[in-house]
Amino acid sequence: MQKEKIKIYLVSDSVGETAQKIISAVSAQYPSIDMSDIQRFPFITDEELLQPILKDALHDKAVVVTTLVNKKLVNLVKDFAKRTGLQYVDYMSPLSEIVEGTFGIQPLQEPGAIHKLNEQYFSRVSAIEFAVRYDDGKDSKGFLEADYVLLGVSRTSKTPLSMYMANRNHKVANLPLIPEVSLPAELDQIDPKKIIGLTTSIESLMDIRKSRLHSLGLKEDSAYTNADRIQEELDYANSVFEKYNALVINVDKKSIEETSTIIEDLAKNQ
Repeated sequence: MQKEKIKIYLVSDSVGETAQKIISAVSAQYPSIDMSDIQRFPFITDEELLQPILKDALHDKAVVVTTLVNKKLVNLVKDFAKRTGLQYVDYMSPLSEIVEGTFGIQPLQEPGAIHKLNEQYFSRVSAIEFAVRYDDGKDSKGFLEADYVLLGVSRTSKTPLSMYMANRNHKVANLPLIPEVSLPAELDQIDPKKIIGLTTSIESLMDIRKSRLHSLGLKEDSAYTNADRIQEELDYANSVFEKYNALVINVDKKSIEETSTIIEDLAKNQ
């Protein structure tokens, strides 16, 4: 029986691991519901960044989970939800308001104050910033600095895997493979051990892409979801993987955590 699914937007002014742990705990209580579709938005510290995220969440019918300490941003989410009916959960404000009301002490409103300012924390923040900067092939120069470069056709979990691995202190860049778009020269300069190819089945990719188009209010019947086109893309991706001697992982039915573990285990054994 197919599981019911919930899409979650996790919005934080820090890394967002506090909310991630709570979501995982809640998810464990509902094994019949798929809560793995989590889009993370770390380091959201101003209204210009927050507004479009809320609009996208409303469009995707997602539940927004926040760990924001800035009262302006908290109120922005609250007001937006009140106007639009957006479903959201604020993990920080209720207890903060009780403490403030009881003792009359204003909170620091300092993002990430829970973290000790140590080398490991800063390394993780740097890795997350790296993943954002070099996501989706934005700048291929970053490939030369990356611990791993993820290659794959559209919707093979490159971005969520990059962000997850960044939270584990890995600098990860990724590149979408499109037959009509030439490959960046930097790929020829990378150690093949750093290149990871992500693939999946035609059927799975077709379902994921149709679901994505549906969430955007677009027609599901297009070249993007056409089986022949998807086969062409996957064949092209395989040729690229072979050219660069990449480690190839089939992500179909694998969680982000599983895929990350495979990559990390490989690195340990090299």
